[in-house]
Amino acid sequence: MALIRLLVGLGAITLALLLADYARATTGGIAADVAQAAELVPRPLAGIAAGLTTAALLLVPAYSATRRLLGVVPDRRQVLQHLADGLLAAVLAYGVSLALDLWVDGAAPLSLVSALTQLLPGDTLARTEPVYGYLAPVLAFLTASGARERRVPRSLLTLSGLAGLAGGFATPTALLLGLLIGWTVAHGTRYAVGTPDPRPRPAQILHSLREAGLRPVAAAPAGPDRYLVHQEPGRPDLDVQLLDRQAVTAALVQRAWRRLRLRTAPHPRALRSLRTGLEHEALVSYAAVAAGVRTRRIAATAELGRETALVAYERLPGRTLDRLADGEVTDALLADAWGQLALLQRREISHRALVPSALLVDAAGSVHLVDFADGDIAASDLVLRSDIAQLLTTFALRTGAERSVRAAVAVLGPDAVGAALPLLQPIALARSTRHALKRSAAAAPCSPSATVPPQRSVPAAVDAPDTAAQTQTPPDLLDAIRAEVLRTQPQAPVRPVRLERLRPRTLLAVGGGVVAGWLLLPQLFATEQNPVAAVIDADPLWLVLALLAAASSHVMSAMGFVGFVPERLDFRNAVLAQVAGSFVKLVSPGGVGGVALNIRFLQRAGIPTAQAVSSVGVGQLLGLVLHLLQLGAFVYLLGLEPGGSELDALPAVVGGLTVAAVLLAAVSAVPPARRWLTARLRPLTAEVLPRLLELLRNPGRLAVGVTGQLLVSISLVACLYCCARAVGREPAFASVAVVLLIGNAAGSAAPTPGGAGVVDTALVTLLEHTASMEEGGALAAVALYRLLTLVLPVLPGWAAFTWLQRRRAL
Repeated sequence: MALIRLLVGLGAITLALLLADYARATTGGIAADVAQAAELVPRPLAGIAAGLTTAALLLVPAYSATRRLLGVVPDRRQVLQHLADGLLAAVLAYGVSLALDLWVDGAAPLSLVSALTQLLPGDTLARTEPVYGYLAPVLAFLTASGARERRVPRSLLTLSGLAGLAGGFATPTALLLGLLIGWTVAHGTRYAVGTPDPRPRPAQILHSLREAGLRPVAAAPAGPDRYLVHQEPGRPDLDVQLLDRQAVTAALVQRAWRRLRLRTAPHPRALRSLRTGLEHEALVSYAAVAAGVRTRRIAATAELGRETALVAYERLPGRTLDRLADGEVTDALLADAWGQLALLQRREISHRALVPSALLVDAAGSVHLVDFADGDIAASDLVLRSDIAQLLTTFALRTGAERSVRAAVAVLGPDAVGAALPLLQPIALARSTRHALKRSAAAAPCSPSATVPPQRSVPAAVDAPDTAAQTQTPPDLLDAIRAEVLRTQPQAPVRPVRLERLRPRTLLAVGGGVVAGWLLLPQLFATEQNPVAAVIDADPLWLVLALLAAASSHVMSAMGFVGFVPERLDFRNAVLAQVAGSFVKLVSPGGVGGVALNIRFLQRAGIPTAQAVSSVGVGQLLGLVLHLLQLGAFVYLLGLEPGGSELDALPAVVGGLTVAAVLLAAVSAVPPARRWLTARLRPLTAEVLPRLLELLRNPGRLAVGVTGQLLVSISLVACLYCCARAVGREPAFASVAVVLLIGNAAGSAAPTPGGAGVVDTALVTLLEHTASMEEGGALAAVALYRLLTLVLPVLPGWAAFTWLQRRRAL
């Protein structure tokens, strides 16, 4: 957690400096308003206040250290270690502040100097410090030393900052930098020297339990953050669970992401204080006891300082479900467990973690539900049904789907169990359960009988493979549970509930779009001839023709795609998939995104993965061949011989092909390299070539594919040609074709989204040399072309992508 806070602090300091430099109007306005308000304070009074608060602030570290050393503490050595860490952090913070002051005074831009400093009152030359006073070292000491008393130091820090502003000795940005530097250096010091283990010692646990009115005599570790505490004779033993702030905050990012992503995610404990988490767990446990559920009773709760708290339960002798032998998991035990869950469901209490370790079985065979840390009271129907789905899966992993469903139906009834069917998906289950399902699937023998009955299709939480693939893969336990539920409740809903608020690929798409925009906008608007000006001044007729050519390229691309797939596809969906590729390529380099999207489209159309990959591979291979043939044809139409002086780009292309041929020959001559190349080409010979031979038996479909591949390039060439004519240039069509074919080849190999930067630079340069266009005209034509083919299709591409996802075509 110290590392996360260090990175956050460094980012905040960087952002503060950038805002101070680039948002000079805002920061300058704030500073001017503060200075105007400070003029109302008498100068002598402001100077006295600044001096007194600074002196008091310097006494805070000494006051904090003295109080902690003279106080009653269980481990004085740990206190000394904390104070040493605080002292080191204070020295480092002072050094960082001094270094920043020296840099601003000597090497920083004048705009940053004026944003961080101001003229001292009554002085026409001297300026204030970029980092005000001793805020940074004092805050660094308090944070790194783990001082518990925060009210007095915070008050003094606030008063010192206000006094500096009132006296004209600091700017608001200087105060902010002082606080950020102190906080960041403190956590950097903690990360560098290591944070002492905040977990209490057994003596501290016994002391806290005695203060709570119990009679403990000995404590022994019983697992991670767990202790077994023995009490005086005649009193029950205790199970003590520690709530450690370090362990809780370590999962902050993961829990916050789950909360953002899932509709059924528990409220992340990392966002609560220890006291709030303690109260929540106690509240849910008391509610479960009031509902009549067998569970451990809370004997005491206590805080062990700022970092740790504990919950002491009356010990229940027994074993958890994962420690029972298979023969001990009887039908009576299953029915008893479902009865306990029924009591929770009746009071609308959720457990959220009904894993084997949460099911405790005593000597009499009775089931007790434990570990209510993530539970909720007044839970929603969605969360209650997810508890049923979780317990169904937990028992099915031990007893099989049939026994698990039969016991649930006998207690809850077929309607309640059937209602949980849409929640029976991996994302709704605990992480340990998902891992157990993967291990179960890996260990299970391949069996076609374990799949879902053919009379009713049951959509799985993950993409269901085709029928041929099902007979070759291990049986899915979740599918088996669904089948058993449907046998008892044929009308149960089977469509999975969408539990994701935000999908990772959506976040990736948004991030990729932002990155692509960041890369594209500077180069498109860097000069006066930007796309907006080009559109305003463009010839409307040629502009419409360019737009039609750009739109037709998606239809031609769909022809080139479906033509290499022997199976019948929905052409409308295929066109929409190519439109969606305009959005996908913004979040992936080169042509990777389009290839992945086409493979996914074929998979969702019911084509096995191997055939889908080989079909797309055939299209890519023939597309490359046709691309080279088109390039040669247009060079011939220009009347240019290879190596001629009129086409400066052609020698580079020929030279590149020659170098590639030489490298291929060299690799083939070295045995290790030849084996490596053979391994990489094996998928081509094993999958793509057989698929190509299959296509040769259907010449009509192959002709559609070849025609589509040719017309895609022609459409894009026509779009660039019309863009050039729209901005008042008249290049030869063949020269534009050569330029585009070479530029697109460069863009396919570029690692940037949509070939940003590489395609634009290549097209502008080639138009200048090949089509004899001046720099301004070439830039305007390329900018307009990229606007029509890369920027404008993004929104329709996103709409097509979303529509296909909803129709389960992607």
